Amino acid sequence: MEEKSLPKGHQNEPSNQPQNPTREVKTLLSWSAPGRPFRKRSRQYYLTSLLIMFFVEIVLFLFSQYMLMALVISFVFVAFALASVPPRDFKYRISTEGITIEDHFFLWQELYDFYFMKREGTEVLHVSTRALIPGELTITLGDINHDKIKSALLPYLPYREVTQPTFIEKSGDWLARTFPLEKP
Repeated sequence: MEEKSLPKGHQNEPSNQPQNPTREVKTLLSWSAPGRPFRKRSRQYYLTSLLIMFFVEIVLFLFSQYMLMALVISFVFVAFALASVPPRDFKYRISTEGITIEDHFFLWQELYDFYFMKREGTEVLHVSTRALIPGELTITLGDINHDKIKSALLPYLPYREVTQPTFIEKSGDWLARTFPLEKP
């Protein structure tokens, strides 16, 4: 029987060099901040929300939409829970390998770009992902300066100076301005 030799690049020859050279993972930046932007809501917010929910519930009841009634009640419950319970602090870390949020790690290859935005009076970092889910990482900065984060991320991700709000964001902002749930 004749032995076939493999091409030179595919031969299994012992090598003195390690197959996977390990790179040292360095932490570039690490901080702790609330998990989401939070603002304490007034009593007027809750009363206005309940009145709107009550009106929607009456309309849905007249059209016998009981499942939608349950859905509206559940949405209002979640909104009240998020508005009344302050978020816990998360641990964020930017390293030479990627971004860590608590126990979730995102490699640089999974991330697309980043930009900063102000929400509820809090500076927030938005990092777009290549995957559909989660789509975007929203990271509150807490006490850390956004210039430090920008300088740590720039070698790995492009920075977006100008961001165009989506239709949903524009609609939400218009609704919040036109029909505020509480006085400013």
